[in-house]
Amino acid sequence: MVQRPQRHRRAAAANTQPPRTGLMSVLLRPKAPALALGIVVATVAIALETVVVGLVRQQSPGETIEPIYLLGIMVISTMWGLGLAVATSLASTVVLTYIYHRPGEHFVPFDLQNGVIVVVFLAVALSTNIFAGSARARELEAQGTAAKLEESSERLRALAEQQAALRRVAILVARGVPSSEVFSTVAQELARAVGAANAALWRYESDGTATLISAHDDPLQRTAMPVGSRWPLQGANIVAMIRADGCPARMDTHVNAPGWAAAHIRELGLCAGVGVPIIVEGSLWGAAVVASAQPRPLASDTEARVTDFADLVATAIANAETRAELTASRARIVTSADDARRRLERDLHDGAQQRLVTLGLELRSAQASVPSDLGELREQIDHIVTGLATASESLQELSRGIHPAILSRGGLGPALRTLARRCPVPVDLHIAVEHRLPGSVEVAAYYAVAEALTNAAKYAHSSEITVSAVTEGANFSLSIHDNGVGGADSRKGSGLIGLKDRVAALGGHMQIASPQGSGTSLHITIPVEH
Repeated sequence: MVQRPQRHRRAAAANTQPPRTGLMSVLLRPKAPALALGIVVATVAIALETVVVGLVRQQSPGETIEPIYLLGIMVISTMWGLGLAVATSLASTVVLTYIYHRPGEHFVPFDLQNGVIVVVFLAVALSTNIFAGSARARELEAQGTAAKLEESSERLRALAEQQAALRRVAILVARGVPSSEVFSTVAQELARAVGAANAALWRYESDGTATLISAHDDPLQRTAMPVGSRWPLQGANIVAMIRADGCPARMDTHVNAPGWAAAHIRELGLCAGVGVPIIVEGSLWGAAVVASAQPRPLASDTEARVTDFADLVATAIANAETRAELTASRARIVTSADDARRRLERDLHDGAQQRLVTLGLELRSAQASVPSDLGELREQIDHIVTGLATASESLQELSRGIHPAILSRGGLGPALRTLARRCPVPVDLHIAVEHRLPGSVEVAAYYAVAEALTNAAKYAHSSEITVSAVTEGANFSLSIHDNGVGGADSRKGSGLIGLKDRVAALGGHMQIASPQGSGTSLHITIPVEH
């Protein structure tokens, strides 16, 4: 299992090795040099060979000198082909015949004797040409294979980079991060994956414009499109084309394109562009567009690559809308329940509780009119009045648990101070809330403090509790800390589970830290509307 990948790597290395260099690369170049240069080389080669022949004849008069001319013929045949090689062979034969020519004899360039030499020269030229052609074909095939492998490797590398970018965006979508962060990441990853100077996400508005919700620009670009700006969908531009037919669109140039948007695109130094629609739950939501600063069309697969990112954007938008609808629905449920509890508390206080008080007063009045000799009756009435008082107190405690009346009348500050006074453990209370908060937020904070104080007093064995309630910008923050034994766990079925659900229903977050022996800290953050 280990050796097979190594063999594959060796094979790939062999197939992608660089072309040969040196003399062979010069001789086997794909395209022959100019014919004039070949004639010059052939002339020089024959001249040099003739000089060498002369030197050889001086040193060894009987030595065979014909093969010396084969070198030039082979070079010419290899680089310039058979035609010039034939001419070189005939010229070499004429020169060789002249060298063998004896003074005083009639000079005949071609006869039966040197015909054999001509045939040999031509055979060598033909053989060399065939060999060179075959070698050149193999060289070209090797170069073509290397080029194809390199191109394939480049495509695979680009695909791997795009898949990695899509995976990074998909992780953000799965985590449910804010849509603005997803949009910004998509624009950045899209520009990098496509190699574009600009990548932008647009949202279509009901008034016929498009809002730029995210963009990534080349740092070398002269100017950039401001995020949040609205563009009219007029003239020739990709965003308008997608809005018109809901299909991918491309413009290979914006030169002479009509409209304000096209003119602004030219000012930005952008040339070609490609865009695809962003479809959310079957409706056209916006567009994802990439643009190049190079004066040539973008690659033919750009639409498909941009579509992959647009699909993730659509998923992020759909998820965000679903989460927002779920949060709003849960908030409505909590608010409805709080309203019902408030009405029930008011009905108990203004109805049953007041009736019990009235009955107690009437019985006291009746008791006062009972003759003194009916002591047993007076004791019975006194017992009934005491029972009514106890029932009234119990009903008051019950109504306070359903919904604290002081919270409705005085707001969060007085309600928390009342809880702190009732707690058997000293409470250091800090309240910095300058205005009334939404009712659901005040109720959640009240019950969080009530639950925390009860747990600290009953189970944590703490000697001090710190409570801080403040508004910070658009958020309300509540922090509660005790110095008890710790070990609180919201997963064990305590009232903290209900608090966590209530806070989450309001779009907030609750964090609890309760290490053994170090007390318990509870921190709640809830967004508030002014």
